[in-house]
Amino acid sequence: MTKRAWWLVGLNILVPGSAQVLAGSRRAGRFGLGATLVLWVLVVVGIVMAIVARGTLISIFTNTIVLSVLVVALLFYAVLWLSLTLDTLRLIRLVRVAPSARGFVAGLSVVALALVSGTAAYGAVSVTAGIGLLDSVFAERASEPPIDGRYNILLLGGDAGPDRDGLRPDSISVASVDAETGEVVLLGVPRNLEQVPFSDGSPLYTRFPDGYDCGSNCLIDYLYSYATVFHPELYPDAEDQNSNPGIEAMRDAVEGVLGITLQYYVLIDMQGFADLIDALGGIDITVEDRVPIGANENLDGTHAEPVGYIEAGEQHMDGRRALAYARSRYATTDYARMERQRQVQEAILAQASPANVLTHFTDIARAGAQVVRTDIPKQMLSYFVQLGEKSQDHEVVSHDFVPPEIDPEDPDYELIRQTVQDLIAPKDEG
Repeated sequence: MTKRAWWLVGLNILVPGSAQVLAGSRRAGRFGLGATLVLWVLVVVGIVMAIVARGTLISIFTNTIVLSVLVVALLFYAVLWLSLTLDTLRLIRLVRVAPSARGFVAGLSVVALALVSGTAAYGAVSVTAGIGLLDSVFAERASEPPIDGRYNILLLGGDAGPDRDGLRPDSISVASVDAETGEVVLLGVPRNLEQVPFSDGSPLYTRFPDGYDCGSNCLIDYLYSYATVFHPELYPDAEDQNSNPGIEAMRDAVEGVLGITLQYYVLIDMQGFADLIDALGGIDITVEDRVPIGANENLDGTHAEPVGYIEAGEQHMDGRRALAYARSRYATTDYARMERQRQVQEAILAQASPANVLTHFTDIARAGAQVVRTDIPKQMLSYFVQLGEKSQDHEVVSHDFVPPEIDPEDPDYELIRQTVQDLIAPKDEG
């Protein structure tokens, strides 16, 4: 009887339904076997598509209807495998198994139950979290075509700290991506840029036809609050486009600075970075110089004493420490702070390996929905994922428009625009 028990448990693990065909209800067993074979076929098809048609596979699994069907299917398999495992225990007749083996047989059955039903149930929970992430982050809107063979995406690193009226973008950059090769040019715009020009098609042009020019009170990053808090009527349709007036003002400003059209934006809220980093298990950063923690600026311009330091060298940071590293202003420049924020963003991408994302997917999805906002349509997600894969074959070209090349108080916008065109020009023209 003990040998029979081992065989039935093993068969139930390897081929759910086979134990019932051999020793129980053949009708239930055939149903279980059929369902198992269907799943195996789908898995094989998925593996083949991942190799030869990855774009199609990604398109399928970024469709919320398909994902909803997948949730139902996973729950079905969880219940089916639970039923088959419990029925296998009944067929084993533990009381007739040798006492020395009884505990091992029961334990193996429980492990099998956790492996098959537990995995399916966890998959259903994870897919549900993925649906929530897609619905909350990505837009329901028509796709934009590439312009001159490129997609230009505005990247904003926003900070809504307690000392601010709403969110203010501290990190402003543009990723210009070749629509065919995936080659990326990353353009950095300093947040303290003055005299920002606007095209005559921008709502801000009617208010600032000669540029956003009133000295240090008119820095480019102030435009976010200007439009969001004080003049949302300038962009009445922004919310319908999965944006807001502040983001649209920043889009118009950066288009005026760089002389290119920005099809999409991605806003990353630094305030929510901590949760995302913790969900990933922390990040690794090489700290170039010692960075103080908690040295906040007082009303008179002085700084409080630091409560601690992040030392130079290789550091593994949790969310709270990484946020302090990205935000620190004490004894540093805006440009150094921009670089630290970019370091944090790159470290998050490096930590987001497939295995790590899969292991912590529900926490990451929950945190990501709070951290990221974009107007990239859902149907473009698979396309950009494929472009991202292509970009791995090319070195990212980065260029920051900072001193000494550009004086933020008196920028040479013609030089900036010409530099942009030189950087994004096709190689055979450059």
